[in-house]
Amino acid sequence: MKHNFRIFVGMLLLAIPLCINAQDIEQKVDGLTEKVDRMPKISGFVQGQYQAILNADGELVSNSFRMRRVRMSIDGALVKGLTYKIQGDFVNSPFLVDAYLKYKVCNEFAIQAGQFKLPFSIESPINPLNLEIFDYGEVIQHLVGYDDVCGVGGLGRDIGIMATGSLFPVELQNGQKFGLIDYSIGVFNGNGPVNFKKNEKGLDNNNHKDIVGRLDIHPWVKALTLSGSCYFGKYYKDEDYNGIRNRWAAGLQYNDGKLVIRGEYLSGTTGYQGFEGEEAPKEFNSMGYYAEAGYNFQFGKEGKEQKLMPVLRYEHFEQQSGVWGIQTADHVVYYLPNVSAPTSYYTVGINYWPIKSVNFKLDYSLVDGYKKVDGYYNKNYSHRVVAILSYKF
Repeated sequence: MKHNFRIFVGMLLLAIPLCINAQDIEQKVDGLTEKVDRMPKISGFVQGQYQAILNADGELVSNSFRMRRVRMSIDGALVKGLTYKIQGDFVNSPFLVDAYLKYKVCNEFAIQAGQFKLPFSIESPINPLNLEIFDYGEVIQHLVGYDDVCGVGGLGRDIGIMATGSLFPVELQNGQKFGLIDYSIGVFNGNGPVNFKKNEKGLDNNNHKDIVGRLDIHPWVKALTLSGSCYFGKYYKDEDYNGIRNRWAAGLQYNDGKLVIRGEYLSGTTGYQGFEGEEAPKEFNSMGYYAEAGYNFQFGKEGKEQKLMPVLRYEHFEQQSGVWGIQTADHVVYYLPNVSAPTSYYTVGINYWPIKSVNFKLDYSLVDGYKKVDGYYNKNYSHRVVAILSYKF
């Protein structure tokens, strides 16, 4: 609690001098004088969560309340085109979420440096407040650096530098303007954000910078996105967990503000040195996919400020977790991948915004997986109920 208070006070102390000196400045752009608003904006959101797990017979296994996210951020402009953002989280031990500068030269090119989200997958860049269900999907969690299978990283973020832009602008008959192609490509440390899940030898000890990129195509429809992402790198957690960290993703999304349809396939190869034997593999594979659909019903007397979205989602994830050693009659040991039993999630939920700043999500999932007992995997069903109440300021 003392640490939370200190970091909260620290962010306020940072914001106060920025506000005091946040006078509008004038710049000449294309021969015209424009004012740049330098007043920093303080914002944030809080998410409280309840989760209950029940076994196949409907008996309660566990249930708990928790604070899922408590975040505050400061963002603004230093000069025209040069913006910044600082964001912290205050659940458990306070830690830095975002801290970066971004300079936008034009719509086709901008450069961003600091700590921020990796440009990988369609779902990961979405603010958790705006997710259709209670959290990111399992494959996103395990292959995009949240609860990554390699054991390093966190929050889907890393420290590095990135170029972004929107190419081939078009204007439709209805007045919509957008770029046919959006791109993001960056170079990152590869071991995750500062002060989060430290490894044995420090935060950036693999002496190898990772390359991450994403390409989005909008085929003459602004609401439609065809997306592909790649991640090429290495990581180091300890003597067992280190090596390559390669990922790729492909998917599509349609989001016109009411109808939302999204689906992705992700695959990854992760180095692992803990296997024994000359023929033991030095890496394992992971893969997963999801598909979801929802529709926003808007209602209310003034401007239809209330939104209610029923959501359906299916997701699947599996990964190799080790090896089997098979000894032949002549005492030769062959190592084969030990493929973990896959798990599927069938989710139905409600996403409700009674007012613009308050959100309530209620999700039920049937979890179709396996449970390891005495070295064997047995079919295991369970039920998960999650409710999240969020507000933003």
